[in-house]
Amino acid sequence: MVEKAFKYAAEPEDTTTAESAWQAIQTCREVYNHALTQEYKPAPDYDKPSYTTMQNKLPEWKHEWPEWSTVYSKCLQMAVRRIKHSETILDKLKERGFDVGELKWKAPREFRSICYNQSGFDVDSNTGRTDHATVELSKIGTFHLNFHRPLPNNGDIKQVILKKQKTGDWTISIIVEHNADSPEKPAVEDIDVEDTVGIDLGITTFIHDSDGRAFKPLDEKEDRERINKCHQVVSRKEHESNNWNKARQRLARAYERLSNKRKAYREALTNAYTQRYDAVFLEDLNVGRMMQQNGNHRNIASMSWYETLQTFQRFGEKNGCHVVLVPPEGTTKRCVQCGVESEKPLWVRDHSCPSCGFKTDRDQNAALEVQRLGLLELGVVENESGLGQELAESTPAETGTAAGSRSSSSRDVIPASAVVDTGSPTLKERTAIAVSE
Repeated sequence: MVEKAFKYAAEPEDTTTAESAWQAIQTCREVYNHALTQEYKPAPDYDKPSYTTMQNKLPEWKHEWPEWSTVYSKCLQMAVRRIKHSETILDKLKERGFDVGELKWKAPREFRSICYNQSGFDVDSNTGRTDHATVELSKIGTFHLNFHRPLPNNGDIKQVILKKQKTGDWTISIIVEHNADSPEKPAVEDIDVEDTVGIDLGITTFIHDSDGRAFKPLDEKEDRERINKCHQVVSRKEHESNNWNKARQRLARAYERLSNKRKAYREALTNAYTQRYDAVFLEDLNVGRMMQQNGNHRNIASMSWYETLQTFQRFGEKNGCHVVLVPPEGTTKRCVQCGVESEKPLWVRDHSCPSCGFKTDRDQNAALEVQRLGLLELGVVENESGLGQELAESTPAETGTAAGSRSSSSRDVIPASAVVDTGSPTLKERTAIAVSE
C-alpha cells in the first residue's frame, strides 16, 4: 500500500463558504501558535510534550476560547500535530547541511491550510459533469473541483487538505492510500551494464548522461523579467492596500509559473530515463552545504538538484527502475579510465587525463564515473578491474550523443524546449539524431 496525493484546483460554492474556510484556517493558526508558544517551547529540550499530550488539552482550550469549537475537532488536532511535523522537517534540513533556526509564531499569511484527517469530509465525483467533483467539508461548506484526473478505484481517502495559495486561488489535495500497480524492479543479477546510465547534474547542462546525451537548463529569462517587473510594481504600492494585495498575487503567480515549468521539465526527463533504463545512477549532492559555501547561489537554486534527485527516486518506484545515489566526491576530478585525479577549474570544460591520455567532455567523464560507482554500489559488477576502461571505450571521446559523430567541442546539446512532455519522443528520437542533423 502506498499513499499518493492528488491536487486539484478548487472553487468555493459561495462567498460564505470562502469566508468560513479562511476563518477556520486562522482558528487552526491560533491553536498552533498557542500550543507552540505556551506548551511546546517553554518545555526543556529533554522533556518536550508529545503530540498526544498537547492534543488532550484541546477540550480545555476550547472551554476557555469557545470560538475554537466552530472548527471541526480533527482539524484542530492536525494543527497541533503540525508542530511535530515541522520539527521533523527542520531536523532533515539540518542533516542536509542547511543552517536552520527554530519554530516560530505564525502570522496569518504564513498559515494557509487546514487538514481533515480520516473524517469530516465527503468527496463526490459522480456529479454528472465531466471533470467535475465536489468536496463537502464539515463546518465549512462545499468546494467544486476541476477533477482533471480520477482517484484510484481501490483507494481509501485518508486526508483532505484545503489550502489558499498566495495567488488567492484555492486548492484541495486528496491523500489516497491504494495498491499501486507498479512494475517490479529487475533483479540485480539480471541487469545488463548497457541498460544502466550515469547522470551528472550541472549548470551549463542540466543533465549529462554516460550515453552522451546532454540537456540544456530551462531558459528562465522571460520568467525572471516578469518576476522582477512584478517586484517593482509591488514596491510602488501602499503596503496592505487593495492594489498592493493584487500586485502581490500577480507576483505569486509569476513565481508559481516558473516553479511549474521547472517541475514539468524535471518530471518529463525523470519519467523517460526511469522507463528506458533498468538502473539510473546519480550523485548524492549536499545542496544545502553547496548553497552556503558557493557564491553561485542563484544558479544552483534554479537547477533544483535536490528536487530532481527526489523526483528520480519517486519515478524509479513508479516505473520499476533502480535509482542509486553515489558519493559525489572526486567524480569530476577522477579519470574514469585510470582513476587518476587531476584539478580542473570550472572554466575547463574538457577532460584530458595526464596519466592515460583519455580525452572527453568534462561532464561526460563525470557521468561515466558516476555510472562506474553506481554499478559497484548496486552490485551489477563485483570486480572494478577494467570497468572504467570498459565504459570509456563503449562511449568514445568524440561522441556527442549516443549516435553522434562530432567532437566533444562541437557537440550539440538538446534544448529544454525539445522536452515537450513525458510522452514526447525526446529521449527516443531527438537525442539519437541531434548531432547528426
